[in-house]
Amino acid sequence: MSVTLQRVKNKKQRKDFVDLPFEIYKGNAYWVPPLKSEEMKSLLPDSHPALRFCEVEYWVAYRQNKPVGRIAAIINHQYNEKTGKKFGRFSKLEFFDDPEVFKALLNKAVSWVKEKGMTHIHGPLGFTNLDNQGLLIEGFDYIPSVASVYHLPYYRKYLEDYGFEKEADWVEFRLNIGEKAVEKARYGAALIKKRFGLEIMRFTSKKEMLSYAPVLFKLVNRSFTSLPYVVPFDEEMVKFYTQKYFGVIDPQYVFFVKKEEEIIGFLLAVPSLSEALQKAGGKLFPFGFYHVRKAMKHPDVIDLFLGGVKPEYERTGAAVVLYAELQDQMLRNGIRIIETTGEFESNRHVINHWKNFDHIQHKRRRCFVKALK
Repeated sequence: MSVTLQRVKNKKQRKDFVDLPFEIYKGNAYWVPPLKSEEMKSLLPDSHPALRFCEVEYWVAYRQNKPVGRIAAIINHQYNEKTGKKFGRFSKLEFFDDPEVFKALLNKAVSWVKEKGMTHIHGPLGFTNLDNQGLLIEGFDYIPSVASVYHLPYYRKYLEDYGFEKEADWVEFRLNIGEKAVEKARYGAALIKKRFGLEIMRFTSKKEMLSYAPVLFKLVNRSFTSLPYVVPFDEEMVKFYTQKYFGVIDPQYVFFVKKEEEIIGFLLAVPSLSEALQKAGGKLFPFGFYHVRKAMKHPDVIDLFLGGVKPEYERTGAAVVLYAELQDQMLRNGIRIIETTGEFESNRHVINHWKNFDHIQHKRRRCFVKALK
């Protein structure tokens, strides 16, 4: 029963690509299914503005006409120009515990990027840093946050046995807002505001918040430019990600900080939708929308989605002011649990901030890399 690979070209193949994880993770209490309709759209030509500077191919592996694995391969030419490297990416890797399936998938992705002149392949990575990044290697007994991922433990072993090595790790934390954290944040924020003349901007409506989306992405470009895997967001990409993500963002958890009239930083958090999406089972209708709406209105957990401060203002403590504001808003709504998104393990400045909370570092995900011979 040999394994065959088909490049995704038609609706059936797109459906097989999207449906496969639902079979692999069936009965798994921690995997959070995506919305199938959004996943199907993402496989269409011209579905993403990054395709102006990225090449991509998708494949499904079959055994006896049954989907048993999938993979995507990407070349982000803009990132390669920025770094001066020739790196391809693998993405959306999912497969049953089967060495032959895994080898067929990786061989195909490696062959494709080599034909394009690449010298290395790394991943899992998407088109940009706002797409899913990394492979879960610790924390298999926790539900991922909105900006995280879930994989099965055997994925790591297969990649390492194939010759992949660690390139970078993200670590994630679960924080409980206790009195110590509240008092320290409020005290520190008050001092910082007074010393540096910082003010918080809040929003009372989604319309008002959306009008500041371009400002937010300009801050992302300034504060994230030196991070791995990052390319700048242009106008088309800003529109794309605003439409993709801002529909599920509650304005009361979005904050800007400014000095005089200059906006210097932001923090964007969202009510956790992980359990709601599990109940939705990949579909918004007829019942999924109810679960998502309920989670938006009455969250038990807040996910940190995105935050940044202009590099020249990092030493002002602007981030402390932003986190203090988020904590106060959460406490007003009776919420005490925060799930952080992944921070690079080398980012001690942010990670050290979590020591003020009752916290656990419970998840780790990794980007792997392999030189091509």
